[in-house]
Amino acid sequence: MALSTRELLARLIKCEAGGEGDNGMKAVATVVMNRVHVPNGEYQRIGQGDLRKVLYQRGQFDCISETLVGRYNPQNIYNMRPDQIHYDIADWALSGNKILTIGYALWYFNPFQPVCPQTFPRNGTGRFANKIALHCFYNPTRAYYLT
Repeated sequence: MALSTRELLARLIKCEAGGEGDNGMKAVATVVMNRVHVPNGEYQRIGQGDLRKVLYQRGQFDCISETLVGRYNPQNIYNMRPDQIHYDIADWALSGNKILTIGYALWYFNPFQPVCPQTFPRNGTGRFANKIALHCFYNPTRAYYLT
């Protein structure tokens, strides 16, 4: 049985940011929806405004994969059982709400250190915007729009 987009987003929120508090989970949901609505660049070409395409784009969200580096990934969306808060945040994001302090961020990651690098991903297409809980968030640079 195929999961609804609401269910997929709620599971991703729990998996990617379940321990990050309400703002951390909302920030991750904001990044996902920013990718859905970005007007150009890689995510627009691949996602074309479709949440499922954004979520399932290869190599983007570890929680989508049942295997990572050839090993079973027990922390995947298929093993997640969202709580009401995850559905509430999914509904909040699907209704067009955003955490404004991360702007148009298209990326986030946990650097496992106190300081966020100024650019991310490795190709330098994102510039540091804000840190919420353990995640660093990155807005697209001009270089992103050329991808």
